[in-house]
Parts: sequence; structure tokens; C-alpha cells
Amino acid sequence: MENIFFSKIYCLDSGFHTGEENMAFDRQLMAAFLDGRFQQRYGSDSCLWRFYSWHPHAVTIGYNQDISGIDTLKCCSAGIDVVRRPTGGRAVFHAEEFTYSFFAESPAQNAELYRMVHEVIQLALESLGIHADFCRSTLPRSQGDGASRAVSCFTASARYELQVEGRKLVGSAQRRSRNVLLQHGSLPLSARHKELCALMFLAEKSAFEEICDEMERKTTSLEEILGYVPDYANISVLMRSAAGKLHGVETVKLSLCDLQDILSAT
Repeated sequence: MENIFFSKIYCLDSGFHTGEENMAFDRQLMAAFLDGRFQQRYGSDSCLWRFYSWHPHAVTIGYNQDISGIDTLKCCSAGIDVVRRPTGGRAVFHAEEFTYSFFAESPAQNAELYRMVHEVIQLALESLGIHADFCRSTLPRSQGDGASRAVSCFTASARYELQVEGRKLVGSAQRRSRNVLLQHGSLPLSARHKELCALMFLAEKSAFEEICDEMERKTTSLEEILGYVPDYANISVLMRSAAGKLHGVETVKLSLCDLQDILSAT
């Protein structure tokens, strides 16, 4: 494939962290791209993929989202973190999932980079025997009270997001500052992302049933497609390989130590 974006692809698997640690890491990496520290070290034509997951499980809410739709006391008693993302979108329950963040300085349009990121994920899924298609249009957003508007990002699909047999598999969001883009998203390994319904403030039983039904009809997971929960580490390897293959370059694997001085300067 023709590479029109980046000639240097870096990947970091940072493993399992708390919700606040994960979001702080994304903010630190974006700051390192904004002031040029990452590019100075690794090249102006470089990008970075970060792979990670969550321990304990967490609910993230969008940058401008009203947190009142989430039952934070229930989350706390269940040992579930509640944190705000640096990107937009709506609530996501991060349980058994593979999460990615993508960072780059590029003049390309957001939609072009959005598609490119999902082409990498699409290629990685092909290695698992999964054929995922691009969503072609945006599904209507729920209307009504604050709880309804807090429904998962997974029930609304944007162009170039990935679906399997009409059900959304990957939920992603972007944030852009000047020419620096942060995009991150969730690839559910199991169907536990649907448990978000039980962590929301819903005054009426009918609203709870409606949202649970939406999650069931509009979303899916790797376990539901494959019949088993794939290994996080294997997905990480497949994603790193797919990123290099799409761009026709060899990806470089970074460790946390490689970024220590960059992050400490944030």
C-alpha cells in the first residue's frame, strides 16, 4: 500500500493501568507532540501507537460530557474508576478490552487520519479471520434526558468506524490541537462493555431496557464473533504488524524507559 502519512511508525505497549494513569499518559504524550519533544527525538515524519488496558475496570466520559448520567457512587463501591477523557464522545465502560491511542503531527484532515487508523485495525482483525467493514453513516443519537445522552459511544457510529455484520466493533474519538492529533479507541475483547447500562442513572425501567437493547443490537465484541476471548498480548502483536504493513515500513517497538525523559519533562 502507498504510504501517504508517516515513514516512521513507533509502538508502545504500556500494559494495564488505572483509569487516571491511562488518561494522564495520553495527556503527557500529546503534550510531548505539541511542543515537539517526541518529533525531535524520533523524527518529524513519525507517529506513535500506544496499546493498553485497564486495571481496575473504568468508565471514561467524554471531554465535555455531563458526568451526572453516571452513577459514580455505584462505580466506586464496585471498584470501578470514573475518569474524564481528553477526547470527546460519550461514556465507555472499559472492562475486558484492547485500547489504543494514536499520536501524530500531520496536516492531513481528521477524517483521513481517522480512516487510516481504522484501516490498521481492520488489517489486524483480518489476521484473526474477521472481516470488518467501514460504517458509512452516523447512526441517530439518542434524544431525551441526561442519562440517555450518556449512553455508550458504541451505540453511535461515525463514518470509517468498524462494524461486523452491522454491529459496531470499535469505538473511537479524536482531539486535535494545532496540527497534533490524538485518537484513541476501544476494541472489546468480550461483551462486558455492555455493562455500562448498569452503571448509569436511569430513573425509569423503560429507559434502562431501551439502552440495554441498543447496546445489544448495535454493538459486538471479539468474543461474540470468534467464540472465545482473544489474548490481549496477541492483539498487540497483530496491531504492531498491521501498522507497519499498511505504511510499508518496519515498526519500532518502544518501552516506557525509552520515553522516560520525554514524559518527565511534561
